[in-house]
Order: sequence, then C-alpha cells, then structure tokens
Amino acid sequence: MTFYLGKDVSVTFNTESSVATVAGISISAAGAATLVTADTATLANYLAGTPVNQADLTSVDISIGAMDEDITYFGMRTALKAEIKKETSITLTRKKSNNYYAGMFDSARYGVKSNGAAVGPTGEIADGLEEPTIEYGYRVVLTLNGGVEVLTIPNCVVVSHGVTVNADGTTDETLELMSYVTPIIALAGNFGATDIINL
Repeated sequence: MTFYLGKDVSVTFNTESSVATVAGISISAAGAATLVTADTATLANYLAGTPVNQADLTSVDISIGAMDEDITYFGMRTALKAEIKKETSITLTRKKSNNYYAGMFDSARYGVKSNGAAVGPTGEIADGLEEPTIEYGYRVVLTLNGGVEVLTIPNCVVVSHGVTVNADGTTDETLELMSYVTPIIALAGNFGATDIINL
C-alpha cells in the first residue's frame, strides 16, 4: 500500500476508447452522465484525448497485490500457492465540489462501449453486463510531482463511493477504482499513457 498527499501527485482520467467520435463522459451539475465528443468531457476524455485532471485531491491511496489460490495434491504435505490474478486499487479522496464522482458511481462505473465495429454514433455508456474488451473501464494515470515517474492503471472500474459530512467542517468524498490488469510503472516518455494495451 502506498499513500500520497494530493499535493504530491496529479491524477488524470481517460476512457479506454480510442475512437474520438463519442467516447468521452461528462457529468452534469445534477450528476447525470452523458457521452460527449472528442475533448469536451468533464470526467474522462477518449484515450488519445486530453486527460481530465482530478482537482482538489487531498489523498491518493494505491494498493497493488496478487490473488493466490491454495492447491493441495493428494499425498503431498505442502500446498501449492498459485497466483490467479493481479489486483490494483486506487482510492481518491477530495474536497467535494461537484457531483462528478457521484454521477460516475451511479451511472458510469464501466466507461464506454461500442455497439459494433467502432464507438462512433453507436457508442454508449457501458453497463457492465458484457464481456470486458480492451475499451473496458477507465485509464487512470498517476504522476509524481516533477513528472518523472508515472503509474498507469488501465481498465479501472469504480467499486465504491462515499461522502463524509461534518457539521462543523468540510465535506470529503472518496472514490475507489479497481483493475485486474497489471499496472505499468515507467519513466515519463517511455510508455505513452494513451498506448493501447492488449488484455
């Protein structure tokens, strides 16, 4: 587990769609999610578009691990620990200033999907009921201050959202995203945050 203060890192969102026509997601003031074109999104633009910076972050918590399974063979005293899959989660905490995270959790947890060969005008916000493809979820990019080291977590989906309300203080909200795809840790420029990743 790694913990960063919001002032030490920058976090950006993109969708995993490489088609610019209708592949970004905007959240309205009321918290409704809609598809938008090219670089006009308020939550996440398409993969090669301008990343949408997550403002007002107070903390970022990253957990990277692996899920194991115990396999026991008849007649053997020692069980085999077999790695089943990687698991990466990122938790963002920020001062609540709009309904973007609430709208993302309520109606845009899985990014965008295409209904055919291309996203284009047939695209829609994914509902998570289909088999995941390379355009599944969001691309979350965490950059340390100085812009040298970059952690890219592809195919993230939203797993939880919470709001903390204090009678005499500010309101915080937390958004947790999770991915089973191995994250890419690289120096800036060695791996493009917009590169297509084959699952």
